Amino acid sequence: MSNMITADLVDLDLSADTKEAAARALAERMVALGRVTDLEGFLADVAAREAQMPTGLDGGIGIPHCRSEHVTEPTLAFGRSAAGVDFGAADGPADLIFLIAAPAGADDAHLTILSSLARQLMNAEFTAALRSAGDAAAAAALIRGEEPTPAEDAAEETGDTADTGAVSAAASAETAPGSTGQDSGGPARPFRIVAVTSCPTGIAHTYMAAESLENAGREEGVEVVVETQGSAGFTRLDPAVIAAADGVILAHDVAVREKDRFAGKPTVDTGVKAAINRPGELIGEVRDKAARGEVTAAAADGPAGSGGATPVERGGESGEGYGTKLRKWLMSGVSYMVPFVAAGGLLIALGFAIGGYEINKAPSVMDHFVWTQADSWAALLFQIGGVAFAFLVPVLAGYIAYGMADRPGLVPGFVGGSIALTINAGFLGGLAAGLISGAVVLAIQRVPIPKALRGIMPVVVIPLVSAAVVGFLMFVVIGKPIASAQEGMTDWLNGLSGANAVLLGALLGLMMCFDLGGPVNKVAYTFATAGIAVASPSDSAMKIMAAVMAAGMVPPLAMALATTVRGRLFNAAERENGKAAWVLGASFISEGAIPFAAADPLRVIPSSMVGGAVTGALSMAFGATLRAPHGGIFVVPLIGNPLLYLVAIVAGVCVTTALVIVLKGLRKPVTGTSAQGPGGGTDPSAPTPGAKQPVAA
Repeated sequence: MSNMITADLVDLDLSADTKEAAARALAERMVALGRVTDLEGFLADVAAREAQMPTGLDGGIGIPHCRSEHVTEPTLAFGRSAAGVDFGAADGPADLIFLIAAPAGADDAHLTILSSLARQLMNAEFTAALRSAGDAAAAAALIRGEEPTPAEDAAEETGDTADTGAVSAAASAETAPGSTGQDSGGPARPFRIVAVTSCPTGIAHTYMAAESLENAGREEGVEVVVETQGSAGFTRLDPAVIAAADGVILAHDVAVREKDRFAGKPTVDTGVKAAINRPGELIGEVRDKAARGEVTAAAADGPAGSGGATPVERGGESGEGYGTKLRKWLMSGVSYMVPFVAAGGLLIALGFAIGGYEINKAPSVMDHFVWTQADSWAALLFQIGGVAFAFLVPVLAGYIAYGMADRPGLVPGFVGGSIALTINAGFLGGLAAGLISGAVVLAIQRVPIPKALRGIMPVVVIPLVSAAVVGFLMFVVIGKPIASAQEGMTDWLNGLSGANAVLLGALLGLMMCFDLGGPVNKVAYTFATAGIAVASPSDSAMKIMAAVMAAGMVPPLAMALATTVRGRLFNAAERENGKAAWVLGASFISEGAIPFAAADPLRVIPSSMVGGAVTGALSMAFGATLRAPHGGIFVVPLIGNPLLYLVAIVAGVCVTTALVIVLKGLRKPVTGTSAQGPGGGTDPSAPTPGAKQPVAA
């Protein structure tokens, strides 16, 4: 930590009266030393992290912190306030304030050092020494660990330097699971707890909670072994330690990784600050649950390895609302469907390119295939692509159900999706079948089942009952209305022309550029691919596919062009990303613009949306058509009106580039904070206040 904090980063007479002012005063010291390149951008990251959860702790401590791309190296600034600053702690204002700044790509070694500081803050001797420090150099040395606290002096004199947590872990691992820990006539082994701590940034609260739990455990004679899931990664607890534990504490504000390891034990599940502020109460709660025999469901009761959680729950965060889960269920189906769309669509397009648009009338290659004829190869490609396309709706439905109910949802989901194809319900039918299948499986799993029958539930009972129920609903109850709605939507698309078609193209262009590969982008893309996922798509459907692909190429190509013509407006990393964006944009990979949007969303995203809307509208107006769902400029030979199609893309790229350059040019860089660009020029690339989303939260 020798370089992380110096006397210049210490203010023992901090006069700020608000947390914002305190953060600014300490951040200005970082700027002066070149540790932060953009004051306002960095403070925006700090504020965004603070908005997620207050960083005040009991005992008069405030720890505002964040990871930010405006930080050049891990840095710590310390301020001591006589009046105190309110950071949201329950016991009042903080007089010891630590501003922790970590780069977006901070390595594990630096993050481990920061975590050690977080643990020290739980040491009363350490905080008392800071409150009595007479000068900035002494305070910095104390934080760096160069001046031991009185408690450390005493420990050195007695030779007691062992890591209690490590000893506890070893002791727990040495005891066989299920053993009482008693020798003949010896004392009973202590109560054993395993814990997991994690917070949004994984820098401060994660390790402070761990230290707090370990200290409370020592005071109460309880063995506590903690797994810290922080930014520097995490080391899994030994399975023997978990097996030997009598209880579990999960103190987290983000999802616990591999949570199923702790299933079947008395468990307290709470927020990370509860472990910092009231660790003794949490330990008491676990002991009470163990005494009453309250345990969580065993992992074997749910899908294998899941601890009862579905894929969406395992990948998400605690407390997600139904709307968020619904979106993730749908995206689960779409994400598995897209590779089939790309492969099938490109194969069909290649078949058309080689054999012409009459190739769809060719006989089966099983009956007629001549190795030396191009038409035979075209028919082969077309028919393979058609088979791949036939999986689209079943895969969509099956993996929506999978996202909801894990593997038991696959059978009814695929069956329901296939029925949707049979009754011509199309993608709407697939969406409905997937959601219904997941709901049916979840309902079956809630029915109490005798223990003797649990073994056949996932293999026989759930697939049989769920497939029968979903099949009945799709064939008899909801299939016909959905098929009518699908037919109505198809007729509407086929009737689009003139201004209506141009407006639809502009809307789809806006959606493609709104979140650059996110849910809104995927809705527009799925809408387009649904139209061409048939053997003979309509002209309107192919126009929509062309407009969607063209608009999706605009953001990365525009960012690449902007970094080329006005490189001084971008930092070195963005200029390097701009080189890759040329290839990504040309390949129809909208995600190539994400680094630029993450760094400056209020300028990049609106500019991209305007350019995307222009391209989408022009593509529809020019009547460009596309049979392939992917490929970018590499499928231009398969596009109807290819020259005008390229004109539409160029127009959108130029519009977005111009807007980005103008908006970034209007920004005023903070004095003394601009980075050096090539040749020694300034590089005013950082966003203005509020224009930057946090790199990690």
